[in-house]
Parts: sequence; structure tokens; C-alpha cells
Amino acid sequence: MSLAEQPQSMDADWLVFHPHPSKPRFTPPSGAVDAHCHVFGPSARFPYAPERKYTPCDAEKDQLFALRDFLGFERNVIVQATCHGKDNRALVDALHAAGGLARGVATVGEEITQAELATLDAAGVRGVRFNFLRRLADFTPHDVLRRIAAKVAPLGWHVVVYFEAPDLAELKPLFTSLPTKVVVDHMGRPDVALGVGHPQFQAFLKWMGDDEDVWSKVSCPERLSLAGPPYDDVVPFQRALVERFQDRVLWGTDWPHPNLKGHMADDGVLVDQSPQSATTPELQRKVLVGNPMRLYCDR
Repeated sequence: MSLAEQPQSMDADWLVFHPHPSKPRFTPPSGAVDAHCHVFGPSARFPYAPERKYTPCDAEKDQLFALRDFLGFERNVIVQATCHGKDNRALVDALHAAGGLARGVATVGEEITQAELATLDAAGVRGVRFNFLRRLADFTPHDVLRRIAAKVAPLGWHVVVYFEAPDLAELKPLFTSLPTKVVVDHMGRPDVALGVGHPQFQAFLKWMGDDEDVWSKVSCPERLSLAGPPYDDVVPFQRALVERFQDRVLWGTDWPHPNLKGHMADDGVLVDQSPQSATTPELQRKVLVGNPMRLYCDR
């Protein structure tokens, strides 16, 4: 076995995904999409990037698809994680194995060719992700990100952005300059302790209100909560977005919950938390079915 083929040991403080998640009491509507999840490795086949800032446990496509079925979902949107860098092979492998039941969000550099983009598109990729959390990814100049967005825009792709609430004011000029839809991961990571009325979250709501090309995922209450499961303190933030922008909101598990600290999320609990924000069958169908299908399958 070559060095590249050897499994890479996960970080000593890494929390492995829940081995036995609970069966949700809430039954997702037919056609429901888990619109934010990941695959890691297996590292013996798809090594983690040398420049990575963390080494996770392997979390393979078959485990993801089994979880999808167990939770009552029918489709996935698989998002490239920073531990794989710009090597999208694990993502593409999972998309091919999904048999049309998954779409993807890749990470690419400005050097990518149109032929390489076409290959990703054929596999089911529909967006690229820009990560602005410095603890997870190195800084990329904004002009480079604009050039990447310009390359993917003709394909009908969108840009997914991951940032923290205090950084929105600095990053907003970049986001508004992009020639694509912009999908925000995890509500822009608001500080739950500050409340929905704080200027930081209100600025996020105003941005979404001013720009119809901005979408948000109401995912990852387990990352934002101060109270812990069932994450009731995050519901007001999620509900504010779902009720105001019901046609531009997505939901996902974030399995296998990379870099989670303190406790490992139970995916069944997360599913049961989702109708606390999407409170009616109509809203549930929009958030879990209509919106992701429109964004990832209609072109």
C-alpha cells in the first residue's frame, strides 16, 4: 500500500457522528431533500488534502444514503468539505453512486477549465462553495472568487458562502457583486445570545429582503445553540427566515457534523426540530422539497 492509499488518522478530539440516531417522530413530506451534508473519504481511496486544517473520521457515501433512508428523506445535496480541498473525487463518486438522487456543491480554483466544470456538471454539481471561516480555510482574494463565480455562472450554478455574522458587513460587497444566486450556510452563523433583534441578524434579514438572489439554509442549530438539544433557542432565528423568505430557505442535517464541539448531534432530533420553524405542511413542503428541487434540479 502506498502512502497515498493509507488511511489518515482522525484528530484526537474529533467527535464521530452518532452511531445510532433516533427515528424521527416527524415524517418529512414525500420527495424531501437533505440539502446540506458531506462525505469524507474513505481516506484510503480519497485522501484528505495536505493543506487541510482538520482530519475527520471517514464518513462514506453508503453511510450517508442509509441515514437518508432512515430519516425519511429521498435526496441529498452533498457539499464539498474543506478537508478535501479542491479534490472533488469523493463528492463526484458519491453523486454517481446516488443514481440521480443527489446533487453537489464543489470547491474549485480559478485554474479549473470549462471541460472540468462540464464534467462536474454532468455528475450533478450545481454550485461552488466559498468558505470564510479562517479556522477552516485559508484566505482567498476576492478577485479570485469573482473570477470563479464568473466561470460557473453560465452553467446556471450558484455560490454557497460560509461566514460568521460579524463578518457580513465586510463581505457583503463581494457577495452582491457575484453574477449568481448566493446561498448562505447556517443563517450566517448568528450569535444566539444576542437575539433576533440584534443589528447583526437584522442586517442579514435586510440583505435577504433587499436581494432576491440570496437564499439561506436554516440548518445547524446544534452549532449555534447555547441551550443544547432540542435547540429551542435557535428556533426564533430559523422561523424569522422561513416566515419572511419561504421560497428561498433550505434545510439540511450537516451530517457527519464536522468540527462539532461539546456533543454529537442526533440526526433524528434535528429532523424533529425542523417543523418548529416550518410550522405548516405548506411551509414544510417548500423548505424540504420545493425550494431545493427548484434550486438544484430546475435549469
